[in-house]
Parts: sequence; structure tokens; C-alpha cells
Amino acid sequence: MVWNFLSYVEIKTKITSIFAFLMTCAYLFYIDQPINGRLTVVFFLSMFLFDLTTTAVNNYIDTKTNTQKLQFERKRALLIIYVLFFASAALGLYLAWLTDWVVFFLGGLCFLCGILYTYGPVPISRQPLGEIFSGIFYGFLIPFILFYINMPENHFLSYEFTLESLSFMIMWREWIPIFFLSIAPICTTANIMLANNICDLEKDIEVKRYTLPYYLGEKAFILFQFLYYIVYVAAAAMILLGILPTFYSLFFITIVPVWKNIKVFLKEQRKETTFLCSIKNYVIIMGADVLLIFLCGI
Repeated sequence: MVWNFLSYVEIKTKITSIFAFLMTCAYLFYIDQPINGRLTVVFFLSMFLFDLTTTAVNNYIDTKTNTQKLQFERKRALLIIYVLFFASAALGLYLAWLTDWVVFFLGGLCFLCGILYTYGPVPISRQPLGEIFSGIFYGFLIPFILFYINMPENHFLSYEFTLESLSFMIMWREWIPIFFLSIAPICTTANIMLANNICDLEKDIEVKRYTLPYYLGEKAFILFQFLYYIVYVAAAAMILLGILPTFYSLFFITIVPVWKNIKVFLKEQRKETTFLCSIKNYVIIMGADVLLIFLCGI
């Protein structure tokens, strides 16, 4: 039963949300910003449960059009989706109640896009937008919300809401560290999706699923490499801008194993074997990122 559940929600793919979460915690530690334990735990549980929900929905819907079988009978599989969704939604609403309207609307946006990813007349997963949405939502919104609930009030933005008007003021300088820190999880998450879609291209076309590689053709391999290069450019920029100290330069050691995995994937694209290169690169890059940021704070 437990193994079926873990397989149903594809627990091994949850690294994309967990590492983005850990990276943000590491940076908060580095800048000596106290972490609000209650808000952070509530956010993590809501985030994690909804991540499980979206994967379960994806598998539930996809098994209607492909030859794969669900790990449970369909009624039980649907019940699991409802339980996960309402649990994550309740926690999300609780977090919004503890904080403010910014968290409410950003959380609502995450829930909306997560549902529309596989559900609706034209799901995001069947369009050339999966890489963009997965990269931004996992790589940027998770860190931003976690930063927002732990930083002092009005640190990133302030707003005033009345019956007559709504005004925002954005402190753009405070967004710079988030922007550069988020590039690694954005690009590596997008590349997991891109590698998956490259491997599944022929099968996707058969079920009228036209993802980004369908439109890019051979250029998809150029994009796959380019996204990794951006990660190292952003790392250099963070050191030059003083966002992270020179000790973080050890991050560039990861170029060696990452490049080896890139070459393996470019040589052959198989879901059962070489797709794992994108997962390995994610773990290498984000694992080193989290560890080094944490060590910088010691």
C-alpha cells in the first residue's frame, strides 16, 4: 500500500521542491535572518502535499489515454487526490491567515497553475509551456514565498488596499539576491522537464501532446545545454555582486560531472536510462548549492 502510494505520487521527483526549499533556508541562515518555525513548517507541508497532488492528478489523467495502469483502483486514486488537495489547501489558507494577502494570492496562483498543468481543455503539460511553468513555480515562487514569510514586513514590497484603490511599492534592490539565487533551481528544474519531453517526444505525438521539443526540434539540445551554462553565469554574478562570498567559487567544481552527464544525454535520449542525467545534474547542482551556501554562513 505504502509503496503503491509513493509510486503514485512519484516521490522521487519531489527533489525539485525540497531542494528549492533547502536552498532558501540555507541563504536565510547565511544572512543571519531568523526563520519563523511555524510559518516555515506550514508552508513546507502545504507545498509538499500540493506537489504530491499535482503528480497524482497527472498520473490519474494520463492513464486515461496511455497503456499504463494506476497503482490503485480509480475511485481510490481519486480519493487520494481529494485528500491531498484539501489538506494542502487548508494549510495554504492557514498560512495566508497567519500572514497577508500577498501569500494568499501567490499561493492561489500556485494552486491554479498546478491544477491547469494536467486538467482543463488545454492542459499546460500538452503545450510547449511545461518547462517555463515548472521552472518558475518550483525555482522562483517557492523561494520567494519562503523568503517573504521570513523577512521583515515590507522588505520586498508594501501595499495599501482600500475600497477605492490598491497601490503597490516594490523594493527592487531586495529582489536581486532572489533573482540570482533562483536561476539554478529554475534552469535545472526546466531541464528535467525538457529531458523528459525529449525522451517522450514520439509517444507524446501519438497522443497529440505537442511539447516544447516538438517545436524546437534539434534546437532542444542547444537549449538543454544553454540552461546549464546560465546556472554558472549566475553563480559568477552572485560572487561578483557580493551576494555570496568567494568561498562559493567551489561551486564551479560541479562543472566536470555536469558536463559528463550532458554528453551522455546528447549521445542518446532514453527515458529508462539517460533521462536520469537531468536528475543527476539537478542533484549535483542544487546539492552543491545548498551545501556551499550553508557553509558560507558558518
